[in-house]
Amino acid sequence: MAERNSYHVVPGEDGWKAEREGSSRASSVHDTQSAAIDAARGYLSRSGGGELNIHGKDNKVRAKDTIAPGNDPRNTPG
Repeated sequence: MAERNSYHVVPGEDGWKAEREGSSRASSVHDTQSAAIDAARGYLSRSGGGELNIHGKDNKVRAKDTIAPGNDPRNTPG
């Protein structure tokens, strides 16, 4: 089984960062945690889904979410 994508939303000096696990730099930096979470969800959705780890200001993981692939084959809303 292939390893799943993982992103972390972490606090930084310049704002909240959306970082791909194992990457040496942030994919993007945002003014708010909410904006960084939205960006990380988008990255995961477009790259086949994966795990989103949301850190608090103390840098401890406070929430996790599994993001499904962005190409949902269903034709029904919801």
